[in-house]
Amino acid sequence: MLVDPRFGQLAAQFFRLFERPSSGGGALAVYLGGEPVVDIWSGWSTRDTRWQPDTVSVSFSTGKGVASTVLHRLVERGLIDYDTPVAEYWPEFASAGKDTVTVRQLLTHRAGLHRVRGLVPGRLAMLDHDSIADALASATPDHRRLGAPGYHAVTFGSLVAELTTRATGSSFTDLVRTEIAEPLGIPEFWFQVPEDERHRIARLFPHINQFKMPWDTASFALARIPALRNIADAGMPAGFDELVRNPAIHDYAMPGWNGVFSARALARMYAALANEGIVGGIRFLSEDTLEQISEVQTTARDYVLGIHMNWRLGYHSAFVTSRTRSLQAFGHYGLGGSGAFADPETRLSVAFVTNRMGGPLTPFADLRLAALGAKAEAIARTL
Repeated sequence: MLVDPRFGQLAAQFFRLFERPSSGGGALAVYLGGEPVVDIWSGWSTRDTRWQPDTVSVSFSTGKGVASTVLHRLVERGLIDYDTPVAEYWPEFASAGKDTVTVRQLLTHRAGLHRVRGLVPGRLAMLDHDSIADALASATPDHRRLGAPGYHAVTFGSLVAELTTRATGSSFTDLVRTEIAEPLGIPEFWFQVPEDERHRIARLFPHINQFKMPWDTASFALARIPALRNIADAGMPAGFDELVRNPAIHDYAMPGWNGVFSARALARMYAALANEGIVGGIRFLSEDTLEQISEVQTTARDYVLGIHMNWRLGYHSAFVTSRTRSLQAFGHYGLGGSGAFADPETRLSVAFVTNRMGGPLTPFADLRLAALGAKAEAIARTL
């Protein structure tokens, strides 16, 4: 393990999270100024197996930040432009009035395509990227997109994957490898997990059923409550609670929710975003690109989540439990508590992955990363 002595209190706070098997396990990684200062792990990957240095975890929406970073790398090479209509790369997308939806709007959840409930028939159809992409291309966008963002909880990853594939002719899995994993020199950026690496994946628990009722019952009930209907439509497709535990999910790239990462991989990627595009002496993104992707695109209240996410180009504001949090910090958190962020103000990046699902409905109800991030930022400001 690696613990810079200046971050000893942060490490102690992390280790207290995983003192018994029922607490599960996790890993925490931190970079400062483009160099690693914390790389630690603790707890259990299964009920009777300790978390190992190479353990990885399904991290749900954390993968949206990775998918967005793939797209930004393509923008740098002129293959995609933020203000070009998506339909220029993906002609079928122009149907049902979506011909003017730009890449910028898609990245800021203003494409109006948040609905996933009923998008494709059958539970396993969620694994069929082509069917999902075809359905999204044909879908009529929500009119509210013209005034506010609406979190594309499941569909975002499929939209980015199809867009990047159309623009390059390469599969999304290949793009993650060539644009993220290989340049950063670390392999654990997986949506399709190699067969010989799957033994490393921590087992998720408990079930993600909401309000202590069956998933589909909760989805049906929430869809009939006006204040919660959008959450059900965006993030609660039929059978999703069972699907996330089906080993078959690791055969497919579903970048909105099935990403498998290590904390050290995520921290290294976000370190580049926090450190003027450079990590470990490697130029990963240009300063001009970073200036664009870190700029808040909309401050309107998200009509799905009901809060102000301050969306950047594929990332949201970093939520930390501190009144003095950095307004520049951004990243992406995932259902259950995993997530990562970059803070250009302090040149800090923080990544946390765990198999112990917390937060009854959204990642923002789980305070582990928020608390760890607050401690890391407080320490960084004293240095």
